[in-house]
Formats: sequence, C-alpha cells, structure tokens
Amino acid sequence: MADKPKPDLTELGSTGLRRSGGTVFEEFLVNLRGTRGAKTYREMADNDPTIGSMLYAIEKVITRLDWRIDPFSDGSEDGEITKEDKEVAVFVESCLNDMSDSWDQTVSQILSMLIFGFSYHEIVYKVRGGDVADPKKNSKYNDNRIGWRKMPIRAQETLFRWDIDEDGGIQAMVQVDPSAGGIHTIPIEKALLFRTSSQKNNPEGRSLLRNAYRPYYFKKRIEEIEAIGIERDLAGLPIAYVPPEFLSSTATAEQAAVLATIQNIVTSIKRNEQEGIVMPAMYDDAGHKVFDLVLLSSGGSRQFDTDKIIQRYDQRISMSVLSDFILLGSNRVGTYSLGTSKMDLWSMSVDSIAKNISEVINQYAIPRLLKLNGMNSSRSPYLSYGEVSHVDLAEISTFVANLAQSGVLVPDPKLEEYLRDLAGLPPAEHDGQNFGMPPMPEGMGVPPAPEETDGAGEEELPTPPPTPEGLKPSPPEVG
Repeated sequence: MADKPKPDLTELGSTGLRRSGGTVFEEFLVNLRGTRGAKTYREMADNDPTIGSMLYAIEKVITRLDWRIDPFSDGSEDGEITKEDKEVAVFVESCLNDMSDSWDQTVSQILSMLIFGFSYHEIVYKVRGGDVADPKKNSKYNDNRIGWRKMPIRAQETLFRWDIDEDGGIQAMVQVDPSAGGIHTIPIEKALLFRTSSQKNNPEGRSLLRNAYRPYYFKKRIEEIEAIGIERDLAGLPIAYVPPEFLSSTATAEQAAVLATIQNIVTSIKRNEQEGIVMPAMYDDAGHKVFDLVLLSSGGSRQFDTDKIIQRYDQRISMSVLSDFILLGSNRVGTYSLGTSKMDLWSMSVDSIAKNISEVINQYAIPRLLKLNGMNSSRSPYLSYGEVSHVDLAEISTFVANLAQSGVLVPDPKLEEYLRDLAGLPPAEHDGQNFGMPPMPEGMGVPPAPEETDGAGEEELPTPPPTPEGLKPSPPEVG
C-alpha cells in the first residue's frame, strides 16, 4: 500500500499588505493615513450633515434590531436542540445583558468602524458575584461564573502601531493613552476586531467614507467660498487709496507700517455690530484726500450656481454608501418606486453590517467565554438578529391571498405564527385546530373532495339485446 503523502504546511506567499514597523501604508493619500486620516474622517462625520444623517440612519436601524442568542443548531430541519444547548444559550444571553454598558451602547461603539474602517474592543471579564461594590464581581447573578464585564472601544485616534507576525497575522494593537501618556498593548486573544473590509487582512479595514472624501473636499471649499462671496456681496468690496510712495519699494519703514495697517483694515472688514473704521483726515496741497476707503458694490449675479454644485456633491456623497434615497424629494424629483428600490439595496448593505458584527461575536467572543467556564465550545450558541428591511404588510397580505386563492399555499400554524410576528401581533390563543383562521371558501386552497351521488344524472348504458341460449352476451357498446 502506497504511503499517504504528507501535506506541506508551510506558508510561502504573503497578502501583499504594505506595512512597515507596525504602520500600514495601504492608503495612497497622505491625508487619510494613520492618525491624520482618523482626524479627517472624524471631521467628515461630525461636520457634514449629509454624512451625519447617513451614519445616524445606519446606527439607529442596527441598534433597534432584535438581537438575541439562539441555541446551537447544525442547520438541518431535524436538528436536535438539547436541553443543555438551551441552557448554554440562556447563560450567554444573560452575560450579554449583564454588562456595565448595554448591548445597544456597545453596538453603537462598534459602528465607529464605518467611519474609521475598523473598531478594536478589549474584552473585560468578571466573576458574577451578585450585587457587590467591586466592579470585577458586580453582577445581576450570583453563580460565580465568568461573564462579560464590558467590551470597551480602544479609540482609533489612539492607535500607535499594530503587532503583525511574519505570516501577516494580527497579534495586537499598541495604543497611546492620550490622557496619561502610557502605551498599552492589547493582544488579539483578549480583543475583538471589527472591520468593514478584511482585504489583504488589513487591520485598519476601509472607511465607509473613503469614496465620499473627494466630493466632501470640494463641497467644503465651495461652501467656504460661497460664504465669503455672500459676505462680500453684503458688505461690498473694500478699496483703500494710499499715496503711491507707500506702495513703492523705496517706502520708508514708517510708510510700510502704515500700509500694513491699512491692508489689515481692508481684509478685516465685516458686517456686524462692531463695524466701523477710523481713517486719518489728511489732504494734500490740492485739497485731495491722502487716504481714502470706499466699498465697491456687487456688479451682479455670479456665473456659477453654487447651490446646484453643492447638491451634486451631496448626491455623490450619499451615493457612495447607497444612501441617496435620503435626498429623494428634496429637489422635487424622485418617485416612490425608485425610493423603494433604493431602500431595498440600502437595507441589504445594512444587513451585511449587522451580519459582520454577529460573525465576530460568534467566532471569537462566545467560544472564549464558554472555554473560560469549562463549557463545550463546539456547540456554541450564536448571536442573531431580526429583519433589517421594512416589510410592506399590504404587499405581503396580497401575496399570501393570491397564493392561497390559486391553491399553491395552504395556511398552517407556522405560517400564521410568522405573519403575526411580522405584523407585530400577539400570538394566537388556540390549540392549533383550524390554525385559528376561519374555514377557507370552497375552491380556495385545497380543491374540495368529490361529492357522493345517488346515481341521478349519471349516463345510462344501453340495454343489451336478448341472447340466444348457449351464446355468451357481448359487451355493450358505449356510444
């Protein structure tokens, strides 16, 4: 018998991630790298109303989901859920609801990965020792089991470097404390790394605002120019007249100082409650003013409509995260059907974000917790969530009615339970007979059984002619 070949377990290639000394250089724009990039993305999220509304919508949709812990299941229809599996799921859910920060607050911090591309959270454990003063033991439960105390974020702006091994594996985040100034190393075994993208196993992921940076950059500067233009139109263009020798290269130090003062006055003119200028009343021998200041009024409207330009950049910013449905109707354009299709696509993207969060918790946080408590981590429960998309009950009812009318769908207890849950209705109080629904009309759903007849109306067969003796009668002909 031939020997079984041994697999080569060595890793030869690399992901191609550009890094040096724990710093990632995957971003080609210097303004968006490292802590400088974190400050830029923070400015975009905090200052721009379009970006802020998009992030707010995503956060509120995800935090309002029905997050729950489900028992272990192998995915098959007849998969057995044991009593022990249910008890473990109850324990994990109790830990989730026993943290110093609520799960909604934790999710809100996790969603900072949308802004920065990643979110790093340290897992802090505790011994569940009941209602005591010690935060390492304070808990709603008194079973002395290991639970989650909190999952605090380690702010993206405090990142100093990453510890990455030779094979590209992420080992730790090294952080600089902005208050105390100390350096902390948080190993990955004691942390959770949430990322919007794991391309090249980049620990910093990719910001959801990356494609919105360019339109934000131009929009910000056009708004600044627009504000300056409005102010100048209201105040007028200031013009100062000074003797020619003050502008000459041979001007004395005293003349240069006076010129600098007048230049500062011209550039600082604003329309406010403190407006006013004091100018020297000096005249030459011909009686003309030596110094003078006038305001030149605007000559008319501008060539470019800055409002439309800013709207265009707002549209591009919202398109970068599939949130342009937010702008529907603001410009008196857009239809209901178009908004619905855009909402469906946006809901799918939000669902993928929620799925990303649950996968990290299921793959790392829950198995580690079970191992610390001596439980079987091979049958770990899992964090799941409810429907993200909005359900149109009118469309669902029409859909179900049409299927039932055609006989394709027959109401049953599971369907009734699902529809009640979908509509937010209480469970039905019945024993399952008739599924709590009125009897279906004849011809709807299952076709009615054939009725028994007494022979009336049946087609009569012809009576065979008399047969001579010794001959067998022939079978009647059915015409």
